[in-house]
Amino acid sequence: MPQHIWIPNAAKSTRYASHRAEALSLYREILRTAKHFHWCDERGVPWNQRLKKEARKEFEAAKDETDPLVLARLLVTGRDCVQQVQQKFNQADQAAWERIRRDSSRRG
Repeated sequence: MPQHIWIPNAAKSTRYASHRAEALSLYREILRTAKHFHWCDERGVPWNQRLKKEARKEFEAAKDETDPLVLARLLVTGRDCVQQVQQKFNQADQAAWERIRRDSSRRG
């Protein structure tokens, strides 16, 4: 687990403090979401590990960004992506439970 997420100049300027807090919140949300992906990819690597590694790489790539508009765009895009993944995962989970209920009622 990473020690911390660093957003440039967060300690020096309150202007970036909200971006830092939002980045930390987004990163934690990604980690919480990734925990639900237990199956493995084609190479046998668990998806939750792969997603965590990719998220870390994305945050590291953006750590030197100082433009507030770019930071805001990255955060909004990241939040939107996480919400879409969560929504699709929930829909698939509900569909799976519905199939289980339907199959169970046919047997009984």
